[in-house]
Amino acid sequence: MQGAMTSPPKTRAAGKADAGGTRTRSPSLPGEDAGTAASAIAEAARVLRAEGGALLHLAERIDRTFVDAVETVLAASGRVIVSGVGKSGIVGRKIAATLTSTGTSASFLHPVEGLHGDLGVVSRQDVAVLVSKSGDTEELARLAGYLLRYGVPIVLITGNPRAPLARHATAVLDCSVAEEACPLDLAPTTSTTAAMAMGDALAIVLLRRRGFEPADFARLHPGGALGRRLTLRVEEVMVGEGYPSLLEDALVRDCIVPLAHMRGTVPIVDERDRVVGVVTAGDLTRLMEREPDFLHIPIRAIMSPEPRLARLGTLASASAREMEEHGVMALPVVDARDRLRGVVHLHDLMRSGVL
Repeated sequence: MQGAMTSPPKTRAAGKADAGGTRTRSPSLPGEDAGTAASAIAEAARVLRAEGGALLHLAERIDRTFVDAVETVLAASGRVIVSGVGKSGIVGRKIAATLTSTGTSASFLHPVEGLHGDLGVVSRQDVAVLVSKSGDTEELARLAGYLLRYGVPIVLITGNPRAPLARHATAVLDCSVAEEACPLDLAPTTSTTAAMAMGDALAIVLLRRRGFEPADFARLHPGGALGRRLTLRVEEVMVGEGYPSLLEDALVRDCIVPLAHMRGTVPIVDERDRVVGVVTAGDLTRLMEREPDFLHIPIRAIMSPEPRLARLGTLASASAREMEEHGVMALPVVDARDRLRGVVHLHDLMRSGVL
């Protein structure tokens, strides 16, 4: 009797679906050449595609339950108590830090330490955000029991929205993924990325709902380069005292020396010292190329009218961004009446550390 035809056994090397449902090539199995540069690049790209696909799939599943989570946090007059175990705990620490830095006061509480004396940090005015891939973590379950008895609402970020913890949560954020980026489908990789991204989404929506402004961000980040970008004003960087300007009835010959001394930008003002234009070294160069006898040409013929301005009180970082977007090297700084008070140069902004 002839044997029946059978299919070869399936192996992980045959390929598998990523979290977004797309088939991806599986990594090399033991014994295969995984040491070449090409294989390393391919494996790294596979991981990034898997995690990126999971996030896109997660975005498609956002629904009313996310709004419920936001409203639950906003309704609490106390802090957000974030908790998790293992890798979920590390994600929870990051979520707590992001919430705090964006206007929502938060603290991380390890569930084991909480059950051994640290529950004193929790008040009835707080709200809890619990992070658990399985939704069935013993330590979190015990902590949740205490929180429920204390009347603290729970937002659960989980990979299993039907887990026991989900039954006791006010809002459940489903962060389930098809599989981990780990080739063994064991090490938390895609799942932790999804949970962390969900925490970011929650923090940023809360930021917008609270009307959190750059000034608020600067208040919470006063140190380092970030603090400088958020607090430094143009008047602290500009060249102000004695900066030359020309009246609009001046001639081109009058601007040559100021252009050389002031790094290529001279503001043009009216009789009330209001800025009506600027002349740059580029304007002068282009005029010299087409007009041999250029010295007696009126300055208004080559100036750029209605120039871009920076007002006193403007963030230096905002002025730097405008210069970069519009390809200019300097902006006249004016007061509320458009009167010239100085000029801020891109080089000065670079030296100040806002770029």
